Amino acid sequence: MATDAGISRSRPRTRRQHLFVKEIRSLMYAFGDDSEPLQESVNVLDEIVTDYIVDMCHDAARMASQARRNKIKVDDFKFALRRDSKKLGRVEELLVMAKVIADARKQFDDKQEVETPAK
Repeated sequence: MATDAGISRSRPRTRRQHLFVKEIRSLMYAFGDDSEPLQESVNVLDEIVTDYIVDMCHDAARMASQARRNKIKVDDFKFALRRDSKKLGRVEELLVMAKVIADARKQFDDKQEVETPAK
């Protein structure tokens, strides 16, 4: 099916929920747009972001399927991003930070249990 711009898409156009409108407005403002950007601009960027995320999930699912797994793992996303070093580096950075935060929470919870006497 062709879009208005004549570009072929892998799946038909459907009515979308605008999932990232608030975040996109904030990002647009942060990058120099008006504090209230045009709704059409926000909708276009929302569609682009949503399409990218869906395509990335499909790629990761394809990797999992080729490995004969039913579940997608983080490594499937890393493999799908292997050609984009900036995005892959950001994924690695976020994974390290998630581990640091989880360890800090665990230490905090352990301290709370030690300080609170059992009844």
